[in-house]
Parts: sequence; C-alpha cells; structure tokens
Amino acid sequence: MAVRHLWLVRHGEAVPDQSDLTEAGRQQAELLGLRLAGLPLEAISHSPKVRAARTAQIVARHFPPMPVLQAPELDDRVPSDDRAASAAMIARFTGPVVEESHELVITHNFQVGWFLREAFAAPTERFRVVNQCNTGVTLIRYPAGQAPRVILVNDVTHLPVELRWTGFPPELRP
Repeated sequence: MAVRHLWLVRHGEAVPDQSDLTEAGRQQAELLGLRLAGLPLEAISHSPKVRAARTAQIVARHFPPMPVLQAPELDDRVPSDDRAASAAMIARFTGPVVEESHELVITHNFQVGWFLREAFAAPTERFRVVNQCNTGVTLIRYPAGQAPRVILVNDVTHLPVELRWTGFPPELRP
C-alpha cells in the first residue's frame, strides 16, 4: 500500500514588503534544510512568491540535486476566495501515489491551513484558525484508500528560541 508523505512548511520570515527573506528567515531556512536533510525527498515545490522560492533554494542545498518546482497552486491567496486554485492545490499534492513518496511543499500560512482543513474534513472557514510559524513543519500522510493522517503540525524544534514564533500574531506568541 503506497503512502504519500506531504511535508508542508511556511516560508522563512520575510522583510516587510515580502520581497525577500530577512536574515532570520535565511537562518530559519538553513536550519530547516539541516533538519530535513535525511528525508528521501523526491521534489521540493514552492509558491511563486519570492519568500517561498528563496526558502526552497536554501533548503535544496541540503539535498542531492532534485527538482525544485514552482507551483502556481501554492500562491499566497485566501483559499476560500479562489476555490478552483484551492481544488487544484489539493488535487496536485494529496492524490494517490503508485509508490511511497515524500514531497516538500513550501508555501504560506493559509495554504498549510487549507491542507489541514482538508485532512480533517473540517468546515471551510476552519483553515483561518491555523497559524504556522515561519518554517514550522507539518506532515500529513496519505495512505492509499484511507483517511489522511496528520503526524506533525507547526513543529519548530529545529529552531532556537529566538527564531521561533515569527509569523505568529503577537497576541498568540508564548
């Protein structure tokens, strides 16, 4: 029975205009790459936004050459406002696989929330209550013919305390 392992990550911390990563964001991406380096990834897909692409580039340096693919479905948008793109995102990254696979997806907070909402079969509006830290790791497994299994949500154990909780609203930070 083939299992799809979908590793979801919010990009590293971005500068205020979202055009690139901050120094902290680059450090987060580097530490993420070190953490994931032993995984048997087949590909890294990322949002078209620079902050996600830059995070993917930094992480990819920790792996043998592999595809690093821009995925328009992962763009930073409100998933409930663009149902066609959201459906395409889910279809592309959660469908059945013939052989066991591991893919890393670097995207945005709402997109990770949408994957989780879908895995839990939660009502549409529930994606908004998910808050992902920058480079927080979420893992969802999709066993063939079974319900998805959420294994990790927003795991930041690869980050030192001073790099954790960026991307979270101040009122929700511990």
